[in-house]
Amino acid sequence: MCELAAVSRAGFYRWRSGEARADPNLDLRDEIQRIAVEWPCYGWRRVHAELWRRGWIVNHKPVRRIMREDNLLCLRRRKFVVMTTNSNHDRPVYPNLAGSMELTGLNQLWIADITYIRLETEFVYLAVVLDAYSRRVIGWALGRTLEDDLTITALRMALRLRSPGPGLVHHSDRGVQYASYDYTDLLQQHHIRISMSRKGNPYDKDYASYCTSWAPCATTSFTRRRSDSFLPCAFRGGLLPGCSNR
Repeated sequence: MCELAAVSRAGFYRWRSGEARADPNLDLRDEIQRIAVEWPCYGWRRVHAELWRRGWIVNHKPVRRIMREDNLLCLRRRKFVVMTTNSNHDRPVYPNLAGSMELTGLNQLWIADITYIRLETEFVYLAVVLDAYSRRVIGWALGRTLEDDLTITALRMALRLRSPGPGLVHHSDRGVQYASYDYTDLLQQHHIRISMSRKGNPYDKDYASYCTSWAPCATTSFTRRRSDSFLPCAFRGGLLPGCSNR
């Protein structure tokens, strides 16, 4: 009968007698579960180190096995990345006109970009328009969504402030907000030439990306880093890397 069932004779008699084998790692398993409840983000390495701190002399292999059996191994979460550029659209794109320009004054080249600001409970989006010669923010808009109205509001502010003449070049990426018909029609109504970055080349608008990037300002403390010390470069009161505010 044991041969037919492919079991050992000792196992068969133990099954018949109803003898239950106690778990030799029962106390260790209970302690591991307590640590997992107290520290849900701990993997088996940290749990093993915590066991040693609590006086358990145990190898890491049974710790990893028990955590796998009890489904206590942590899954690594991927970092959440906010996407502000969506270039997968069927709207017209324009050639890069900014790469060959030599700037000699204001209102020759405007650069537009979008970034995000992390708040405590949500993200908000910031659209800016900069004059490439003076390196000043001449238009901006803040919103909770990436709709076309965000970039259009920033552009309208820049148009009201500067009232540029013909010949101005507006440069941006190929995002759907800047390629929208409402945005490009507004540019063409003011006789502004449209320029867009090359595909997959963020360096064509590197200064705008720098000004909307996040970096600690000089008021950041070494002992306590304040959240309000982190602002987009263009809104920190400084003019780096340019030194003009015209």
